[in-house]
Amino acid sequence: MRRHKPPFPPPRHHETGAALLTVLILVGIMGAIAVGVFDRLRLATMLTGNAGGLETARGFAEVGEQLVSVRIDDLLAASPQRTTLAGGWHGRPITLPLPGGTARARVTDGGNCFNLNSLVTGTAPAALASRPLAIGQFVNLMMLQGVARSDARRVAASTADWIDSDDRPNPDGAEDAAYAAAPRPYRTANTLMAEASELRAVQGVTPALYARLRPWLCALPVADLSPINVNTLLPDQAPLIAMFYGEALGLNAARRVIAERPAGGWSAIAEFWNSPTLRDLPPPGDVLDQPRVTSRWFALDLDVTVGTTQLHETGLIDARQPPARIAARRWTGDE
Repeated sequence: MRRHKPPFPPPRHHETGAALLTVLILVGIMGAIAVGVFDRLRLATMLTGNAGGLETARGFAEVGEQLVSVRIDDLLAASPQRTTLAGGWHGRPITLPLPGGTARARVTDGGNCFNLNSLVTGTAPAALASRPLAIGQFVNLMMLQGVARSDARRVAASTADWIDSDDRPNPDGAEDAAYAAAPRPYRTANTLMAEASELRAVQGVTPALYARLRPWLCALPVADLSPINVNTLLPDQAPLIAMFYGEALGLNAARRVIAERPAGGWSAIAEFWNSPTLRDLPPPGDVLDQPRVTSRWFALDLDVTVGTTQLHETGLIDARQPPARIAARRWTGDE
């Protein structure tokens, strides 16, 4: 009898091994794809949750701003003629009552700093002109921080040029032509600075110089001379008084002025100028009305926690007219 051949020859052993290896490779690839898909799904879920938590935290931060603004209104209403350190409000962390989360705020006098925008006078954007008085104060402040006079003059003049509306450089200053020669050319802003960190773009400002000056600087949204409240100055802020006089008043004398402040603060700025250390030293230039005995700008540091979400906010509160309101905010540090 004739034996029939099977339709397919039986697989050889090496072919069986190859098929098994192929299956294992496919299973491994499918497993890797599945892991990637689940990782993406988990990441998307986490991002969605984080975004929701972040939005909630930002909402709480805005509530915190309002609560702080109300407290500032109360502070100014209780003593409208002068703002002092009484009550311990300055720099003291306070806990704000927020449902479902926690918030801690710290408020300081936001005007006790050199206002970089005071380097010009006028209105933005087309009528900003350099202000020599403020340029001189900036030079004095930098020299008090150990900056050489020549470097201080270049930086102060260049910063005024950065902000003013024209394209004519001040003596020792720098306008567009100076920045056009940079490896990555750029132009001056020709408008008020939004943040003090913009100073880093000015010619002559190195990272080391900026770090040295930063604690003394701010960029108020107005071109007013720095509104130093002599009733809230701390002893280590004496340079903000000494900068009015330059070399005519040293740091030790400026600290002495702060020490001479009455317990309840000066009730009028004339009393400040008539303090024992200053009465025989006429204020230079037009600074007679520059210092204040009240505060109208307040700096805010706010930390909000909602579940696992944490948010840090820094801001500037404008209290020139009640009610106080947030004038600038950023969701990170002030850089």
